[in-house]
Amino acid sequence: MTIVVLTAVPPGLRGHLTRWLLEISPGVFVGNISPRIRELMWERIIEFVAEGRALMVYAARNEQRLAFQVHGHDWTPVDHDGLVLMRRRTALDYIPSAQAPTTATTRSSTNAEHQSDTVWRRRQTRRKFKPKQS
Repeated sequence: MTIVVLTAVPPGLRGHLTRWLLEISPGVFVGNISPRIRELMWERIIEFVAEGRALMVYAARNEQRLAFQVHGHDWTPVDHDGLVLMRRRTALDYIPSAQAPTTATTRSSTNAEHQSDTVWRRRQTRRKFKPKQS
């Protein structure tokens, strides 16, 4: 069993995948294909994905009984004690302060600056993943 999930890819690539897989939802393809076809199909996906994202999950002979490949995604596979898990790349949720505040008034003003800077960094991170409007 092979599952391919595509996001923001050219329509021609989606049409090409319908030769071997069923599109059960927009951008989600499912089917049983041989390993050779799967490898060739993944090469074709990487070639034509442009700025979009692709994720492929398929049956494998390992402890999890599955394996996956990722291209152009903010989730990356990471091996953790023999199990492959997905790690999401994110911006830091906090900014460590260089010095600890000494008084209560300084603490509140520093905390407000710290929170506004954290909000700014989160907004900048979100903007990277929004589609560009023309």
